Amino acid sequence: MTSDTWTLPATASDPALHLRRQRAHGTARAAALYVHGATFPSALSLFFRFDGRSWADALNAAGFDAWGFDFAGYGESARYPEMQQPAEAAPPLGRVDAAERQLATALRTLRRLTDERDGRDERQPVHLIAHSWGTLVALRCATTFADALASLTLFGPPVQRHGSPEPASLPAWRTLTIWEQYRRFIADVPRGEPNVLLDRHIEAWAHAYLATDPASAAREPPAVQVPTGPMADIAALWAGEPLVDASRVRTPTLLVRGEWDSVCDDRDAARLLRSMSGAPTRDRVLAKGTHLMHLETGRIELHHAVNEFLLEHTP
Repeated sequence: MTSDTWTLPATASDPALHLRRQRAHGTARAAALYVHGATFPSALSLFFRFDGRSWADALNAAGFDAWGFDFAGYGESARYPEMQQPAEAAPPLGRVDAAERQLATALRTLRRLTDERDGRDERQPVHLIAHSWGTLVALRCATTFADALASLTLFGPPVQRHGSPEPASLPAWRTLTIWEQYRRFIADVPRGEPNVLLDRHIEAWAHAYLATDPASAAREPPAVQVPTGPMADIAALWAGEPLVDASRVRTPTLLVRGEWDSVCDDRDAARLLRSMSGAPTRDRVLAKGTHLMHLETGRIELHHAVNEFLLEHTP
């Protein structure tokens, strides 16, 4: 597959951002832009190949150009200057307001680049696919870019709850070891069920994950530095703070999740769908999957479900 990359220049508010497109064969039906979650970038989600095939490859096979970008502080995007300072020296970095601004920059760039490439009278349709915390950012941008979006896919979205109060304070950034990530990967699998993330896959993924942070090997144990803004956002959301107004969304929306996803359970999904009163919505629950189904044995079913929805909403 052919890939192109761009560096979106830094601004007074945001560091430089990394944008990548993996092209479909021939003329693409539409563009699909992936919005990553709180702890790992697009290269470890959309573009990572398990047994030789990635989610981007599946999108390409269905006729879509697969686009991914990294929020500031992740992957190949630049780091916030505060990430060079002690974590306690600043408030959580990369909260949803900043992330919304960064996704808007990526969407505007995508539209300009597809116009330049295709030379069409009509703009290429754009589908937005977001995971976990990234769905909060996508829901916000869906209202601003309503005329540009053909569909919105929310994969495992956290939803406003009324539970525990927010932590008193969080540092600007944190580090994550492979063991901490692995515990997240297996936590929701019911007792007695086989692991849905294969050992050979986590070993390859872990090596690639540590490589996203050049300083990871200097830490003991090796760990990747990430902003804590997403963690603060989810804590605020679950404490009852309304970070998004889903009622303003008008774009056809797919809510897709694994049946074992504790971040977005049946009650969360029902609450979100009720709030999306202005958009056509659909809820898909996929068997034997967790919040990280895109890394698991059930990822092929996830790809099929999303492709089916995108094709249905591609003019």
